[in-house]
Amino acid sequence: MTDDTLDAPIVAVTVFPDRARVTRRGTVTLPAGEHRVPVGPLPLNLLRDSVRVSGHGQAAVAGVNVVTRREPVTSDATVTALEAELREIEAAIAALTDADAVATARERFLARLAMRGAGALATGEPTAAVRFADGLDEQLTALHEGRRRRERERLDLHRRRDAAERRLMDLRGKTGPDRLFAEVLLEVDEDGEVELELSYVTPGASWSSGYDLRLAGDTLTLTWHGMISQRTGEDWPECALKLSTARPAGALEVPELDPWYVDVERPIVAYAAAPMMAMSAPPPPAPGGAPQAMPRARAAVRETTAAVEEGPVAATYTPLKPVAVPADGTAHRTLIARFDLAARLDHITAPVRAEEAVLRATVLNTSAHALPAGSAALFHEGDFVGSTRLEPWAPQEERELALGVDDRVRVERELVRRAASKATLGSSRRTDAEYKITVANHTPRQVSVTVLDQLPVSRDPQITVKELAVKPEPAERSELGVYTWKLVLAPNTSQEIQFALRVEAAKGVEISGWRD
Repeated sequence: MTDDTLDAPIVAVTVFPDRARVTRRGTVTLPAGEHRVPVGPLPLNLLRDSVRVSGHGQAAVAGVNVVTRREPVTSDATVTALEAELREIEAAIAALTDADAVATARERFLARLAMRGAGALATGEPTAAVRFADGLDEQLTALHEGRRRRERERLDLHRRRDAAERRLMDLRGKTGPDRLFAEVLLEVDEDGEVELELSYVTPGASWSSGYDLRLAGDTLTLTWHGMISQRTGEDWPECALKLSTARPAGALEVPELDPWYVDVERPIVAYAAAPMMAMSAPPPPAPGGAPQAMPRARAAVRETTAAVEEGPVAATYTPLKPVAVPADGTAHRTLIARFDLAARLDHITAPVRAEEAVLRATVLNTSAHALPAGSAALFHEGDFVGSTRLEPWAPQEERELALGVDDRVRVERELVRRAASKATLGSSRRTDAEYKITVANHTPRQVSVTVLDQLPVSRDPQITVKELAVKPEPAERSELGVYTWKLVLAPNTSQEIQFALRVEAAKGVEISGWRD
């Protein structure tokens, strides 16, 4: 039986939100008979029950075993040289530390000498005192310069040590004793080539969505990126990359409800603890992979989009340009889609919280994409204005997006009048307040502005709230006291909103939560 390791590089990767399915492919020439073909090394933490083998050629796959081989660490000249370099670097760092200790002791000695010499020279010649002080200054200056020079050398040595340790770790990882292989058992009918394809699921990989939202006029261009990172133990080259929203898990069941019992509460009686039976191991995770589905027609886009396959509960995207993803945990970005959406723009402000108007876009997802949650960067034309969080967004779902503060729409809120009366015998205490809100449009176009304000809401029958006046009449009033005005302002115009309220409290009742 043959046991030469098959050279099967990675040709495809499907990344799920919490794992990945990796596919390797290779060709081997074999004579007729039974053969055992190892494929690997593979990641040590792969899900062994997920390993699958297929192929082409005059052969049959009799089985596959996932085995761990222990190989001795071979002597490598590069490893030996790196270890020697690390010892030299550590020795140099220790020498610098010793020099710092000597310099510190020297500084303390000079400080004591200065204190003693100052008293002895106070009655002597002035020139001797000056020479003594100059000598101390020169020695202290030399000590400080030496300390700074050693600090620069120490930083350089630390950088060299970190680089050498990383290289040594990489080399030791490649020549480590534990290697995982998949041994494919083949029954070859006749001499010739056999192409084998091996796939497996491994944890330690994930992808998430990131978005750029760029507003130009009344068009919102959405650019969707997939951010891929992995620590599976093997680097992924540029290959057939797919991103799936499926979540492979263990055994899945249709949810059912057990009876919900209620009973009379009974006291707890303590018993001696009985030995616990060993729990059976949980069922192994099912093989990863997105459900097979017929491709769905792609939405019209302005520039580029990934190929998408829609399944019953998930979608799989094939980016137009794959990326190599090393196993270092860093995020690598690939374009999934870019398309235009029509935006209905207006402004909204709640000056009781902040005297500013936020540009709001009401957007309908007219694409065929169900967009996962992710962070989004906001741009007006080419200017970055902030970031937000985009929640899951289904096709034909309408969403409101805050696109930043528009300083050209100015909002001011002021307390015009406040009067409070003292409670007399049998009477209540009364507080009146009147507010004015001014909204000004300094843009060259007509704008729609939604203004929000509110009356306090009493939570105690001893406190009552009354509306005294409102001008203009709000478009909406909520049960929780929120007023909503809908204003339409021509360019370079403004409009005022005024409202007044009264809060009455019974004698002896203190009001909490009042604000101006």
